[in-house]
Amino acid sequence: MAKIRILVVDDAVVVRKIVTDVLSEDPDIEVVGTAANGRIALAKIEQLKPDLVTLDVEMPEMDGLATLAALRKNNVGLPVIMFSTRTERGAAITIDALMLGANDYVTKPANVGSVTAAMAQVREQLIPKVKALCGVVSRPRTAALQVPSGQSMSSRPGRSWAGARRVDAVAIGVSTGGPNALAEVFGALPADLSVPIIVVQHMPANFTRLLAERLDGRSAIRVAEARSGVLMEAGVVWIAPGNYHAVVRRQGASVQVMTHQGPPENSCRPSVDTLFRSVAQVYGANVLGVIMTGMGQDGLSGSEHVRAAGGQIIVQDEVSSVVWGMPGVVVQAGLADKVLPPAAIAAEIVTRVQVGRSLPGVRSIGLRV
Repeated sequence: MAKIRILVVDDAVVVRKIVTDVLSEDPDIEVVGTAANGRIALAKIEQLKPDLVTLDVEMPEMDGLATLAALRKNNVGLPVIMFSTRTERGAAITIDALMLGANDYVTKPANVGSVTAAMAQVREQLIPKVKALCGVVSRPRTAALQVPSGQSMSSRPGRSWAGARRVDAVAIGVSTGGPNALAEVFGALPADLSVPIIVVQHMPANFTRLLAERLDGRSAIRVAEARSGVLMEAGVVWIAPGNYHAVVRRQGASVQVMTHQGPPENSCRPSVDTLFRSVAQVYGANVLGVIMTGMGQDGLSGSEHVRAAGGQIIVQDEVSSVVWGMPGVVVQAGLADKVLPPAAIAAEIVTRVQVGRSLPGVRSIGLRV
């Protein structure tokens, strides 16, 4: 198998050295070049034809955003991983980069105490993402399925959606590639959607607030970062805050979002599984779960709980996913009712909400029609 060819772009000599050394340790990866700024990087991309680029956010002459915008004009499908800081500015630029088409990001080591610790942190974050984006380990079991978009994948008799179920809430789980996928879905939803939406996007603190702000500015529907105690309101999208799990709890006739810092699940906090278990418990058969692009299998167990409660699951298709890990394992498990690209997911949400609302006499416990 050919090695994954990587170009490392960073203006700091120390960071270039750390990243190059970490990547070169892996037998599946070859660093084919480095660049100290965006202008050099663009020339080397044309010369070296790498399989993936790691791109620093802040650089002289041509920064990460300008480089990414120029790169995407001629290299639409080239995977790009941004290197950012956890500062407010670094997080903001990284979110902008993801909205411009960066595939993923890692955060630079800070205050870790030694070069060895810094290398360990980069190794843990970067190598799995490189391999997932280049198709080495992202789809070991599901790639052979070749599921057509729009196809129902439910293998359970009598469980396919027949338009006879009310939807009282939508829960979405997403990771790698999520910002663009969410922007496409939310951009196609109406402001007067008659149900609430709650989202887990795998991101650290600060990033989720900035993501919510960017998505809110691009959507007719309201999008905001959740806080503990906010109500699940129709026409509002709540995004779980980074480093906090989000769950829903019924309080009389209303439902609240609660956040907590319980142990990570699937190495994630927030976790899709944690959220989906709670929405299944509160909304039962009246929840619609959506699993979108992302590494790993967070959301698989939660989807099982949603289906066991009588709810429905739709997933993003393989073609439009940056990484078909999370949606792929749900399909593999026979839990997906439909497999769709993001724009069609938005239409499917609207259709299921409208059809369920029009059913005579259909009522959900604690919620008025």
